[in-house]
Amino acid sequence: MSFAPIQTQADEWITSHTPGYFSPLQMVSRLTEELGELARAVSHAHGEKRPKPGEAAGDIGDELADLIFVAVCLANLEKIDLDEAWKGLMKKLYERDANRWK
Repeated sequence: MSFAPIQTQADEWITSHTPGYFSPLQMVSRLTEELGELARAVSHAHGEKRPKPGEAAGDIGDELADLIFVAVCLANLEKIDLDEAWKGLMKKLYERDANRWK
């Protein structure tokens, strides 16, 4: 498993279809927007809030993918190797948090 192909694919799309990456602050705004859309879809599927008449319920998978795409773009802009970042996260989880919820 590797994020490298995902990061490459996102970069290829951005460089061939747009003028370039948004600024970091704009990407954080986009992440917030996408997270709100994900929250709405989850709420429609599992919460008390139902879609308004005529409103689509939203697709949780689509919203997750949108969120991931923007996160990958932010990583690319910041020159972050997500494979290395993931390794660091997993190390932290297995060491620091190994018994946290037992």
